[in-house]
Amino acid sequence: MGYRIAVVGATGNVGREMLNILAERSFPIDEVAALASSRSQGTEIEFGETGQMLKVQNVEHFDFTGWDMALFAAGSGPTKLHAPRAAAAGCVVIDNSSLYRMDPDVPLIVPEVNPDAIDGYKARNIIANPNCSTAQLVVALKPLHDRARIKRVVVATYQSVSGAGKEGMDELFEQSRGIFVGDQVDPKKFTKQIAFNVIPHIDVFLDDGSTKEEWKMVVETKKILDPKIKVVATCVRVPVFVGHSEAVNIEFFEEIGADEAQDILREAPGVMLIDKREDGGYVTPVECVGDYATFVSRVREDSTVENGLSLWCVSDNLRKGAALNAVQIAELLGRRHLKKG
Repeated sequence: MGYRIAVVGATGNVGREMLNILAERSFPIDEVAALASSRSQGTEIEFGETGQMLKVQNVEHFDFTGWDMALFAAGSGPTKLHAPRAAAAGCVVIDNSSLYRMDPDVPLIVPEVNPDAIDGYKARNIIANPNCSTAQLVVALKPLHDRARIKRVVVATYQSVSGAGKEGMDELFEQSRGIFVGDQVDPKKFTKQIAFNVIPHIDVFLDDGSTKEEWKMVVETKKILDPKIKVVATCVRVPVFVGHSEAVNIEFFEEIGADEAQDILREAPGVMLIDKREDGGYVTPVECVGDYATFVSRVREDSTVENGLSLWCVSDNLRKGAALNAVQIAELLGRRHLKKG
């Protein structure tokens, strides 16, 4: 016996990945609905590689009564309109937008990190999925924090254009082609040229000079992992299609060496340690695409602080950073609360 699952925003990058991963992981489904805005109503999309075609329905007219879970990948605007009515109809919402992440009555979940927090979902019937860059960071930090207690984290991100949706990917492609043939390059989605460039600006600027993306990483890491950890982030958009990278510097309360950290990470859930101190002995974004893991490389001791480590962290942002984590939340919810059969 399976679940009735609705995917909201099914025609976008993350929504399509959600459908792919539900199929790949053989999630127990009796019925699946693909929902989107009226613009996409009637179009057909494939459910994973099963060959089953789903006709896209208008979310505005969809009745969530009798559906078990709704995976939202539609952005904060549509989520604000439709998530509350889905939740009120008894359908548990797993939301990928930033709308509910810092709501104290909504659990913010990375299953490898804080699975017990999911028990609080009944307050709103909503569960939040973290920001893509936060998700991979906390997967790498959790096992180290359990061992040596993290005091402070300094992280610089190298975030792919797919984090800005299809428009971001199209802009990188069009600008790259235009530069090769000598055409003028005009930014549209991004604030500056993204092809052959990097942009230290993701989301809006806040009063303290940080961006909202950087703020998200700080507050979400604290909510998921430990409110006592000090976090500072610099988030940068880079000309990579898929896959976020992070250079992470960690200061601990207790002593921990690089060799021990490697041993811990090698056994940690959701982590794949690939760390050879030789040419190519690390993972780059190109190699992580399509994979479920959070890859960690370049683990080394930082002699400038007491009990310090630095590492390199890479993950497919459309998967672990968004769609995979949402499906893992659905699996966790099913095991703990919505058991079938």
